[in-house]
Amino acid sequence: MRYLGITPKTPRLAVFDFTCCEGCELQLANKEETLPAFLGAVDIVNFREISSDRRDDYEIAFVEGSISRDDEVARLQTIRKNARLLVALGSCACFGGVNRMKNAYDLDQANREVYGDHPKPTRPVRAVRELVAVDLQIPGCPVSKAEVERIVQHLVLGLPYNFPAYPVCVECKQRFNVCMWDKGQPCLGPIALAGCDAPCPSAGLGCYGCRGPAPDANLTEFFDMARKHGVSDADIQERLHFFGGFEGLR
Repeated sequence: MRYLGITPKTPRLAVFDFTCCEGCELQLANKEETLPAFLGAVDIVNFREISSDRRDDYEIAFVEGSISRDDEVARLQTIRKNARLLVALGSCACFGGVNRMKNAYDLDQANREVYGDHPKPTRPVRAVRELVAVDLQIPGCPVSKAEVERIVQHLVLGLPYNFPAYPVCVECKQRFNVCMWDKGQPCLGPIALAGCDAPCPSAGLGCYGCRGPAPDANLTEFFDMARKHGVSDADIQERLHFFGGFEGLR
């Protein structure tokens, strides 16, 4: 089938999970109305949640989850070596996600307290890009399947994909939502990357920034606005660190 004069190929795709809840993979597997078209666009050679097939001749590897053990590092490096393109799928893979919060604690002490004389292998949580080269990051907790499907179309056709260059607030306005700040609830919408279609504010929950910062996010102005609404810097910092996407920003 040709599309815009291009005959697309069917790339071999593999999906892998590390330290995560596998919710991003479920996003790909659970949307039945578009699943046949999605599966028809790629050749799935390794995806534990939907198939028992296991092959290593993949071209594109989707990796979900953060890296929190030494054996995961070795496995990730093998995947990177085999893949032509490696895609970090979801906030855990892109930033470390909620798992990254454990880095604030003494892991040896916590391990002894929980497991006693039978400690488990553990290391500080890292994002995929901290260990291997990543060709594309798809943030979100979980990812938006509609966005992933658009990105797969671009990968199949060999076309670049451009993420939104604006914050979640734009999508809130498009959905005619009342601003969460006007409802008295903190929300990272003014500084968080759009592309999710603002599901959390639409459901009455202020944004936690699972997609990371929008381009040119003005944190100084944002903190000033939060203070004017009576929200402390500590509360905003806690929200910023929840998914790890704002790590290192000031």
